[in-house]
Amino acid sequence: MMAQYRRYEQYKDSGVEWIGTMPEGWGIRRLKLGVNLRNQKVIDDNDLTYLGLENVESMTGKIIEDESLGEDHIVEGTSNKFYKGDVLFGKLRPYLAKCTVAQFDGKCTTELLVIRSKSREIYNRYLFYLMISSPFIDLVNSSTYGSKMPRANWEFIGNQFIPCVGIEEQIQIANFLDQKTAEIDSLIADKEKLIALLEEQRQAIITEAVTKGLNPDVKMKDSGVEWIGEIPEHWHIRKVKYLSDILRGKFSHRPRNDPSLYDGEYPFIQTGDVASAGKFLVEYSQTLNEQGFAVSKMFPKGTLVMTIAANIGDLSILNFEACFPDSIVGFVPKRQIDLNYLYYNLTAMKKEFLRTSTVNTQMNLNVERIGGLLTCCPPYDEQVAIAEYLDERVLEIDKLQEEISLQIDRIQEYRQSIIFEAVTGKIDVRDMVVEVTVIA
Repeated sequence: MMAQYRRYEQYKDSGVEWIGTMPEGWGIRRLKLGVNLRNQKVIDDNDLTYLGLENVESMTGKIIEDESLGEDHIVEGTSNKFYKGDVLFGKLRPYLAKCTVAQFDGKCTTELLVIRSKSREIYNRYLFYLMISSPFIDLVNSSTYGSKMPRANWEFIGNQFIPCVGIEEQIQIANFLDQKTAEIDSLIADKEKLIALLEEQRQAIITEAVTKGLNPDVKMKDSGVEWIGEIPEHWHIRKVKYLSDILRGKFSHRPRNDPSLYDGEYPFIQTGDVASAGKFLVEYSQTLNEQGFAVSKMFPKGTLVMTIAANIGDLSILNFEACFPDSIVGFVPKRQIDLNYLYYNLTAMKKEFLRTSTVNTQMNLNVERIGGLLTCCPPYDEQVAIAEYLDERVLEIDKLQEEISLQIDRIQEYRQSIIFEAVTGKIDVRDMVVEVTVIA
C-alpha cells in the first residue's frame, strides 16, 4: 500500500531492529538525549484540568471528554504537572498506545510520562507519531513488568534509539501524518456509523417480529404495554417469570480474582464473555478448580444467559455446561416456550432492561425486576416460526457487520503502517506537505 509514495534515493541499515532501514543522511540517537522527562508533581491542586488514562484514546491521541476531565474534577493525591506541547505517554499497559500531545497546561495521572523536547530538537507531533508506531509500542511492551498491571519504565524507554533527522523534516512528516490520519479516521468513523445503523436495523427487525408476528394481515389489539404497542389479537402478555425460570448466578468468594480458585475443569464465564459472544456462547477462557466450584454452581448447556451488571442485557445461549457469577442470570424456558424465541424476545427488551436497572456505582438488575417485566407470548408454533425467520434475517446483518469490521481492521492496519513508514523515512513525504507548523 506504500507504492504510491516516493522513496528516498538511498537507504542504509539503521542498526536498530525496530527501525530497520532508513534514508542516507538520517542518524540515530537515544530518546533521552533529545528530550527531558518532567517530574514536576502537584498535590491536590484542583485549579488544574486533570487528564487520566481513560481520557486518552488508544492509537489516535484524541482526548475523550467525560466527567473526570475538567477543573471541577477533584483528584486526591499526587499528579504529574504538564504544559501545552508536552508529549504524554502511558506507561501502564503500553500496548494500548495511550499517547497524546497536550493542548493545555494541566495535571495528569502518574501513569502518564510527561516528555518535553530539549532545545527544540524534536518536534512534539513527530515524537507523538513515533511513539504510537506499532514497532515502537511492541518494543516498549516487551520491557514491561507485573502480570496484572504491566508497566514500562522511563529508564528503558529513554534508552531506546530513535531516528535522528532535522527538525524541518520532522515537521513535514508530522504535518503529512496529521492530514493522512485525519482522512483515515474520517473513513473509519463513516464505517462505524454504518455498523451502528445496521445494529439499529437489527434491533428494529427483532422487535417488530417478536411483538407483531409474521402475518401482516392479522387482526391487532392494544397490548397495554408502552414498549410493545399493538400485538396480534390471539397473543397474550405475560411477565417474564411466567415464560422462564430465572436462575441467579453464584460466586460468593471475595476477592473474585483469588488465583487459588481457578485453573480447574469447570468452565467459568463472566460478563465480557457474554458481551463478545454471538447468539451462542461456544468457547471459554477461564475455569474453576474444586475450591472455586465449591463457591459457585453449574448451569446446564442450553441456558440462556444475560448480563445484569455494567453492560446490561447482553445475551447468549450456553453451548456447554458452565458456572457464572451473580452479574449474570440464566433463563430456562418453561413448557411451550421456545428457547430461540425467548432469546430474541429478551433481545427486544434491552431498552426495558436498561430503563428498569438501578444505578449505583454501575447499572445493575436483579431477578425480581427482570421477572416482573411484561412481554409478548405468542402460540408455540408462531414462536418457532419467528425465531427461524429472525435467524435468517439477523445472519444477513451480522455478515454485513463482520465484513465492515474487517474493512475497519484493514484500514487501521494501513494507518499504523503509514505512520511507521513516515517516521522512519521509508517514504519521502517532503514535497507532499506545504504547510509548516510552528513547534508549540
